[in-house]
Amino acid sequence: MVNTTGPPPVLSTPATHLLEPENVLTGIRSHPSQSLEQICIQYEIDRTIAEIKQAKWSRIALQFPDSMLPDAPTVFEQLSQRLNPPSVKIPTEAHDDDHHPRAPMTQGSSPPRLFILADTSYGACCVDEIAAEHVNADVVIHYGRACLSPTVRLPVVHVFTKPPLAIDSVIKTFKSTYEDHNQAIILMSDVTFASHLNHIGTILQANGYSSIFVTDVIHDPASPLPNRTVPQSVNANPERLQLWQLFHISSPPDSLLLTLSSRVSSIHIYPTDTANTIQGTAVLATSVAVALRRRYALLTSASRTPIFGILVNTLSVKNYLDVLEKVRCSISGAGKKSYTFVVGKINAAKLANFSEIGAWVVIGCWESSLIDSKDFWKPILTPFELKLALTGDEERIWTGEWKSDFQSVLEDAQKDATTTTDVKSDAPETDFRDLDGDGDSEPESAPPEFDLRAGRYISQSRPMRTQSAAKDFNNYGSGSQKGHTALLRRAKGDLVTIGGNVSPGADFLQANRTWKGLGSELEM
Repeated sequence: MVNTTGPPPVLSTPATHLLEPENVLTGIRSHPSQSLEQICIQYEIDRTIAEIKQAKWSRIALQFPDSMLPDAPTVFEQLSQRLNPPSVKIPTEAHDDDHHPRAPMTQGSSPPRLFILADTSYGACCVDEIAAEHVNADVVIHYGRACLSPTVRLPVVHVFTKPPLAIDSVIKTFKSTYEDHNQAIILMSDVTFASHLNHIGTILQANGYSSIFVTDVIHDPASPLPNRTVPQSVNANPERLQLWQLFHISSPPDSLLLTLSSRVSSIHIYPTDTANTIQGTAVLATSVAVALRRRYALLTSASRTPIFGILVNTLSVKNYLDVLEKVRCSISGAGKKSYTFVVGKINAAKLANFSEIGAWVVIGCWESSLIDSKDFWKPILTPFELKLALTGDEERIWTGEWKSDFQSVLEDAQKDATTTTDVKSDAPETDFRDLDGDGDSEPESAPPEFDLRAGRYISQSRPMRTQSAAKDFNNYGSGSQKGHTALLRRAKGDLVTIGGNVSPGADFLQANRTWKGLGSELEM
């Protein structure tokens, strides 16, 4: 029998296709092509040039979201032509045959240079200072919607762009939603539609709505309305915000929706996508209660986990290092272990590599910190939710309030620290020795915690508290050899130690992982 062989499989791109251009932007553009005049208006070319000239910036980074990348070359060209006179050439870096860069050619004073940041390190709503520093930028021009989180290093010029809005449809929807013209209503929108609010407010007031407050954009995520102004009566008493209803143009992000749900009387949303705009009726935000119950279930499930993973999802937001330190101290104070990871774009595949982590805490901007955990193996919490998760079942009170900004987290941590200091000053000194003198401390003899969700007891929910109690007892009875040996026996019997410190991660690696990587033949 003669065996016939077929052609070999194609394992690479044919050589004839190497120089063919690839359309990497297919499917990115979400709007039809615009004229040059429309692009200049939408991207506020004149205002951008005026601010650059006033501040005399020489290296400008242009940050675009993925949906606006097709317009990036046109915006770059318009800014370059208007910033550089025709007689002066834009400096370019040329390379000689040895691939060494030569100095840019300039004529007189060096004109401004522009750089397009095509891929953000983290979320598109955040200013990518890391990528801007790679080109030594003096300023970042951020296009599109933004979380407006305060930055650390570089000044920022926000261009929210001005997408079109069917104002007549908005007015019609507003009238059908609010029949009482005396109702106190706050008019708010996404930052990209903020330029239309004053015009809409003027029309509504002319139609008899006398108690309308039109918000303005500010840079304050800790405001009662994040990054928006509030009525004068609310400035004096934030609780009076409960008397107002909110009409929001465009669907807000989940973090903003959860934040506002406990602060205003009700929320009605006017969706700006074409599928829902023709309905003519605002959508009542009734799904907030379901989302809040889900978030509470997640933090309750994470309350029994012994190991937390801290995901640092920003290097640009102000005070992120302070929040990171507070999160670490909170986890350590609860007797649990934490490991810190710096990640860019968070996805389920990355986090699944660390099966020893029982729950994750995201430190990012106030919008991106809220991540739906449906596609993830373990729950993902915000710093505010972590505080509730670490609180005991007897003390935890869920009021439905939800906070997302760093400032409120730091203020709550400061209040808790002050309260704890006052309680400790009034408490009697604790004696770690027991009456029998056998060296058993109180945390060791405490009963295991029962997890209502899992229906089982958990004996190692606070592994680091065991180590802390052991150290305290060792310091108390440093002259007693019996106490010293008892502590060593406990550490070796319960958890793996590395350098004298309890390591729950190493314990999980030794007990549960079947394949431990290269060098696994070496014993720990």
